[in-house]
Order: sequence, then C-alpha cells, then structure tokens
Amino acid sequence: MTSNAEVVGELMSITAALRRLSRRRTAEAVAVSPLPEAQRELLFVVANQPGIGVAAAAQALDLAGNSVSTLVNQLVDAGLLHRDPDPADRRAARLSLTDKARDRIAAWRAARAALIGDALDRATPDDQAAIAAALPALRRLLDQVRADIAEPAGRGA
Repeated sequence: MTSNAEVVGELMSITAALRRLSRRRTAEAVAVSPLPEAQRELLFVVANQPGIGVAAAAQALDLAGNSVSTLVNQLVDAGLLHRDPDPADRRAARLSLTDKARDRIAAWRAARAALIGDALDRATPDDQAAIAAALPALRRLLDQVRADIAEPAGRGA
C-alpha cells in the first residue's frame, strides 16, 4: 500500500514537472517576452474574472494584497492591465485586461492546448478517463489545503 507521504511526493513532483515543462514550451511557442509566473497567474485570474478587485485577486492567488498591488502596477505599466475605480467604492479598483493581454493569453492557451492537449489525445482511453476523473478530487484537495491555511488546526471551533 502506498503511504500518504509517497502520494504527496509523487503528486507534487508530477504537477511541478508538468507545470515547468508546459511553461517553458509555451513560452518558446509564443513570440513575446516571458512574464514572471506571478504576473502570468494574475492575468489568468483577471481573464477568468473580469472586473475582479485587488483583494479578491490576492485571495484567488493566495498572495498578500500588497504583493498583488505591486503586480498590478507592473502589469499596468506594461500595458497588459487596466485598473479602473470601482463605481460602488472609489477607493477600490476593478481590474480588466487590455487587448494586448487578451491576445497574449489567447496565444498562451493555444500553445498550452497544443502541447498538453495533443499529449492527452494520444493517451489511452483509460488514462484519459482516469485523468478526467481525478480533476474533481484534485480541486477538492486544493480547496481543503486553502481552508486549512485559512483556519489552521487547533484554532477556531
């Protein structure tokens, strides 16, 4: 029987290697200068949730608000992000992508889909089904880790 420690080690090793390989090959396929990972992740959060605020983006990325504010400033300066005042609260900002960022994200997604999607297409039907079936469990694992971080053991109820 495989121990939890072995599963954790293998899960982290595989996901990290898949992410590194995907990031490197995608960057090679997309003819733009690469962005730091945190900036890329923020752009994807904004792409998936247009109009998101800085605090909510920080929560989605599991980063401190001041870190995300720095990323926002960098991406605004690079012409990839718009920061507009929230009409309901002028102290807050709403984030949206520029056309330049939308084009860049579309190119990243196409390159990633070509790399990972093509490999997945060549996997056996059983492996394809197993990977698809694992996704909800992996999402629940991520949610549990986030909840554990937000409410460390021994605190609260």
